[in-house]
Formats: sequence, C-alpha cells, structure tokens
Amino acid sequence: MSYAIDPELLPWLDMLPAVALTDYESLVAARDQRSRLNDLLPSYEPVNPIDVRDTAVPGPSDAPDVPVRIYSPAGRTEAVPGLVYIHGGGFVLGDLDMFHAIVLRLVDELGIVIVSVDYRLAPEHPFPAPVEDCYAALKWVAAKADELGVDPRRIGVGGESAGGGLSAGTALLARDRGGPELCFQYLGIPELDDRLDTDSMRDYVDTPLWNRPNAIFSWASYLGTEPGGDDVSPYAAPARATDLAGLPPAFVTTCQYDPLRDEGIEYARRLAHAGVPTELRHYPATFHGSAFVESAAITRRMFADEVDALRRGLRL
Repeated sequence: MSYAIDPELLPWLDMLPAVALTDYESLVAARDQRSRLNDLLPSYEPVNPIDVRDTAVPGPSDAPDVPVRIYSPAGRTEAVPGLVYIHGGGFVLGDLDMFHAIVLRLVDELGIVIVSVDYRLAPEHPFPAPVEDCYAALKWVAAKADELGVDPRRIGVGGESAGGGLSAGTALLARDRGGPELCFQYLGIPELDDRLDTDSMRDYVDTPLWNRPNAIFSWASYLGTEPGGDDVSPYAAPARATDLAGLPPAFVTTCQYDPLRDEGIEYARRLAHAGVPTELRHYPATFHGSAFVESAAITRRMFADEVDALRRGLRL
C-alpha cells in the first residue's frame, strides 16, 4: 500500500532501522540494532536538576527482582505525583536506555517522580512475567511513596506501544487485586489485542517500524502460543477484558498508519462507554514510532498533548 505520510517524517524513513521480526534470529538482530536507533535519537539536557539512579525492586513471587530507573526532581520540599513508566518494544525489544531521553524530558517538564521499569522480555519470559514485573514495580512505588517523595493519591501508569498495553494490563491488575489505587493511565499507541482482526491490523502489512507480520511475532512471543486463541488472559491482551468499569481515567493516542490504530480507538471507546473518563487523540499522517522524529511539528504536538494530559491526569 501507499501511505500519505507527513512530509516532515518522510526523510527519516530510510534512517530508521528496519524491524522485520520473523523468527528468533531476526529478533536477536533487531536487539543488536537498538544502538543504531539510540544514535539517531537526540540526547536531552534537562533545564532543572534531576537525580537519576538505578536500583532493583522486589519482583513477583518466585521471580527475580525487577530493575528500575528512578528519576526525581532535585531539591523538592513536598510530595509530587509519581508515574510508573513502561517502555515499548513489542514485548520483545527495548530497555531503560532507549526511552531515557523521553522520560528525562517528562520529569523536567512536569516536576514529577518517574520510575521506569526494565521488565523481562519475551519470548524468553512470556506472559505473565512482563506485566507481573510492571505490577510489582507499581506496588513498590506505592509502598515506598514517602521515601520517594511521591503523593500516594497521585500515582499513574503509562507507556508507549507494548508499554501502553502493559500499562492497561497493570491498571486491570491493580483494580482486580484491590490496589494500588491509580489516578491515571496513559496509553500511548497501545498494543492491546492479540486477535489481530481490525481493519488497520489486517491492511497494514508493510508500514514503517511496525506492521502486521511484526505484530504476529510479537504476540506469539508474548503469549508463548499462537495469538487469537480462546483462553487469552485480559491481563495479557486488555482488549479481551469484558468489564472496563472502575479503571482510572485514561488518555489514549493512536497514529494513522499504524496496525495498532483501531484497537486503540476501540479500547478508548469501550473505556468511555464503561464510564471511565477517557480522552482519545488520533494523529494524521503518522506511523507507529514516528514520534522518534522529534523535529517534526506533528511530533512536537504529540509530546505537548502527552505533557498536558499527564499534568491534568496527575492533578498537577
């Protein structure tokens, strides 16, 4: 297919790494390419002093500790909101460094504490390992709120792509397990539905960075079986949840030429229908991951919208 991609994004298409996930060897190659993408991303120098430290928090039962990176505005005198940030990468790629500049900028703009989660990746660690790692990090943030300087009434969860899907799954776990209480969920271009049966998922087989073949590999790796089965947990694929009532307010984003577009729109619609305060932003002429092109006007608007949504959702 041909795609009317934003002219400011077009020159970057040849520079972005080609991601073609077909088997484990291709996944290893894609992981090795991560440094190429990091080299393309501009670093960020914060205006305000920010303390950054790596640590590990208790993992799920009978599982290893979960590495996290804590970003805290320096010199605070009172508690601020906290955000558990979950990186993207189709459940099989990504780490703390890939999204370091983005998180650093969010902390600088908002003056909040962010705990970024280095959850275990599939296929080495299929569901429920990744989402349980994220939930364990959320529990730790809530338990250590005083020590972190976080207001326990203003804790949110959020992320991009698979991180958006894991954020939705973590929010479902928090609701169904009786806490911790969340005040907000940010679901950026979220990966939510293993059934792969929307118009955008069926048609977008060759879109940049992410497409249907990659999505099939991603879900098969995460679930440890072929996607679309009858017994997939809603904590793995939140689109499977039959009851979305009682979840925290949500901000959902989608990109036009993204196979994940329609599942994000549908999840936002269902959240709203379930009585959850929900805002949906759809960005024309963009593709999955186009926000890596920070210089484009549409990317600047996407980031401004994200900052504004977090400011309102975390009650700053």
